[in-house]
Amino acid sequence: MDPHTQATVDVIHQHGWQVMMIPADNQGPGWAYTIGMWHRHRMPELAMFGLDIRLMQTILNDLGRRAVEGHPLEGDQERDDVTSVPVVLKPVDYRWYRAFFGAAIGYYRKPPFPFLQVVWPNRDGAYPWQAGGEDLLDLQPRLDLHPDEHPAGVWTQDL
Repeated sequence: MDPHTQATVDVIHQHGWQVMMIPADNQGPGWAYTIGMWHRHRMPELAMFGLDIRLMQTILNDLGRRAVEGHPLEGDQERDDVTSVPVVLKPVDYRWYRAFFGAAIGYYRKPPFPFLQVVWPNRDGAYPWQAGGEDLLDLQPRLDLHPDEHPAGVWTQDL
């Protein structure tokens, strides 16, 4: 096992999951996602996009802790118990996994394992799939869509 994968295994064994953080760069916004929720707790992995990676790490860890404490994670569920604004958990189409969740694939060796995207609203309370929320598509993708249905942009450039 390579050292990076071994480090991931060690963190998951000690803490129950790990949050991988991919910082923003000149190609686009950053994102963060969990590895180990499915393996250790049989709960979906979580992913979040477009905010500061440390903030996303905190939110994903808080959601994970609350799930382990008995507040299950479900697709299309609205949650207002971990941030100052509500978020919606959207099921991720597995065809996005290779583009964004490489370390999770390395850990699990292959899909499928469930992922939920933690989607946040804009200042007006609109989500990317709602009227008035289209501005968010530059910050967070619609991973609930088949990649061919996703609007072209930063999130589809490497598909």
